[in-house]
Amino acid sequence: MSTGPAAERANEDAGSASPALGYAALHGVADEMLDRDGTVRPVWRKLIAHLERMPARELHARFARADRYLRDAGVFYRTYDGKDHGERNWPISHVPVMIDELEWQGISRGLVQRADLLEALIADIHGDNTLVRDGILPPQLIANNPEFLRPMVGVRPVGGHYLHFCSFEIGRGPDGNWWVLADRTQAPSGAGFALENRVATTRALSDLYAESHVHRLASFFGAFRDALQAHRQKPEDRIAVLSPGPANETYFEHAYLARYLGFMLLEGEDLTVVDNRVMVRTVSGLKPIGVLWRRLDASYADPLELDQNSQIGTPGMVQALRSGAMTLVNALGSGILETRALMAFMPTACRRLLGEEPLMPSVATWWCGQTSEREHVANNIDSMVIGPAYSRMPFFEDNGQSVRGSDLRRTREGSLGAWLAREGANLVGQQVVTLSTTPVYVGGRLVPRPMSLRVFAARTEKGWQIMPGGFARIGAGDDVAAIAMQAGGSAADVWIVSDKPVPKPTLLPPEESFTRTLPGSLPSRAADNLYWLGRYIERAEGALRILRSWNVRFAESADPNGPLLADVTRYMRQLQIDMPNEAIPATLIRNLDSAIASAGHIRDRFSPDGWLALTDLAKTARRFHDVVRPGDDAAHATTILLRKLAGFAGLVHENMYRFTGWRFLSIGRHLERGLHMSGLLGHMSGADAPDGALDMLLEIGDSVMTHRRRYNVATARLTINDLLGLDQYNPRSILFQLHEIRNEVEQLPNAKINGQMSPFLREATRLYSGLAVMTPEAMDGAVYGRLQQDLETLSDLLGRTYLH
Repeated sequence: MSTGPAAERANEDAGSASPALGYAALHGVADEMLDRDGTVRPVWRKLIAHLERMPARELHARFARADRYLRDAGVFYRTYDGKDHGERNWPISHVPVMIDELEWQGISRGLVQRADLLEALIADIHGDNTLVRDGILPPQLIANNPEFLRPMVGVRPVGGHYLHFCSFEIGRGPDGNWWVLADRTQAPSGAGFALENRVATTRALSDLYAESHVHRLASFFGAFRDALQAHRQKPEDRIAVLSPGPANETYFEHAYLARYLGFMLLEGEDLTVVDNRVMVRTVSGLKPIGVLWRRLDASYADPLELDQNSQIGTPGMVQALRSGAMTLVNALGSGILETRALMAFMPTACRRLLGEEPLMPSVATWWCGQTSEREHVANNIDSMVIGPAYSRMPFFEDNGQSVRGSDLRRTREGSLGAWLAREGANLVGQQVVTLSTTPVYVGGRLVPRPMSLRVFAARTEKGWQIMPGGFARIGAGDDVAAIAMQAGGSAADVWIVSDKPVPKPTLLPPEESFTRTLPGSLPSRAADNLYWLGRYIERAEGALRILRSWNVRFAESADPNGPLLADVTRYMRQLQIDMPNEAIPATLIRNLDSAIASAGHIRDRFSPDGWLALTDLAKTARRFHDVVRPGDDAAHATTILLRKLAGFAGLVHENMYRFTGWRFLSIGRHLERGLHMSGLLGHMSGADAPDGALDMLLEIGDSVMTHRRRYNVATARLTINDLLGLDQYNPRSILFQLHEIRNEVEQLPNAKINGQMSPFLREATRLYSGLAVMTPEAMDGAVYGRLQQDLETLSDLLGRTYLH
């Protein structure tokens, strides 16, 4: 028995076990669920029955579980709406789209043919150009196209294939027929999000997923990974994902896929071209790249031969491709296939290049540069959408560049024909699309929303393989234009359901055999970010410890001008901390933001738990900055922040593999702690230090209890110098930091060459040995000052040795 929304709310408030959704509410809620005769498709019936039996409170809890998983995993996309360019949580639509296996086989056949057509088309455009020669393609659509990269004409990819990974935006009309709405060949995005959508949805509907025969996604990625590995020409060749960087809207996916597939994540600055080979700068020297999966637009790839204004490309990339030394996924110039106007010529191109009729048609498209097509568009303007001919985006994603014909007719009444004639070469008309709808859970009930599917194709050793599902893009309302994420749309998992058990593949190797491989070479940029992550975190901790001690004493005296507090205030101003005007200073927040920025560049090497802990720390500090006052409040707030920071440090220490990256992170922390303690001791341990300074030093150095156990005397300058400066077993002392730095440096690549110490190792050893033979009596302000200078010099030497 179905229940209305008011009854559902009442039942939920009362903790009732009444079903969240009645069968009558589900039946007919979306035409995606219905056959042409209006009956519910069999593939949807198990899901409907499952949701119908579920109490409303449980359904809410399950969907909240999926949301929590995505938040905890750090899944985000970046928005560019003119107001906020920040990260936003991935907008999952919790109810999966169900498609029968037999229907999916037909979709797959159509998309495999489409991928073959696109491969043949780009090969012709970059090769003999027979389609233009024979009048099948208008020459201006190629020659005037911003995606036509002349330096790539005649460059045959190594292996012979231009395309290796594609995606397709497809939609189903209310009549049940599927069309291609857009092709994605430049740098298709979304495959990683499809994986996360699957994990999140199965968290919510684990019991239904377990008993349904849903095709898994892992085999698709496994086959593609194997294909890329087969493209390596030499065993030492690396495979990498080339990303524009953290500012890109889909950067999370770049990092996720690199981590999932075991590839390096690189940016253009990581690469250089030597002797026509693309090489990655690593801390072990230059290493060859054999396969590069690019996720940036082709024109940015090489500022030498393509867009000279690009700051994210690699000079010489095009020449390296000409030499045939590297496989690029996809070939530079393949973005031309996304041109909207080309869809008008796909049927003819398919018959010419493949000798076949298209199995899945494109959305009806007319290029207005041709007289008869332009007249057709003008005569049927009310059923058209008019948009830019060279746009690579479907009309619902082009940020309002496309206009409904009916609106144009009103705004250009009397001049529409002349405008189309004048601008026709730059315009296309496309049939207004009415997409089928799928059920979406909104406000406690299911409502119909328009839907398109993004489906992925990977070239494997056996040919094109279609991902069994992809993800569905769901409109925020009834308007098809609201499907795009930037317009408030959401994404649903797509379940391809069989009537018999399906394989359950995994990317893990068989248990009976495995090979332990050494961690790959660490890119210099990644080492740089790990090093500075360690420094920023330690810098924040040092500031927090000073702030807590200052505020504890201020709470007791309420006088910031006393000798001790005034002296420490002067020291903090050197650190750009304005006490007592800032209880939680902006400098602290900047350090934490810098740590997040460094971590953001190495998301593929950073655990989700570590990322959450770090971002939570920064959010808490920012919240405290606005409300906390100096004194007791600030002392309590800094204690909370220190605990959160210790939690982050513990996660990193316990969970991070002790590979080269760990060593750079550790060196950064130890070096910054050594600088922090040298500065404090030089300022506060002299004979002219105010009363209480030595006790405050012990507190800042977290060594009060150790001092009581080690020394049977009151706090004195010599005991402070010994414990915080020269005690190798005190993790807060300067000597401890130098000892750890030396040990980590010894493990770095090329630390010893032919039995000889590198200059960096020699300097680290000299610093450690020089301090190890010092006595407490000899430690004074001048010694501490030289230590600071030596540590800064060591940092510069590390940069020159490994980070450039």
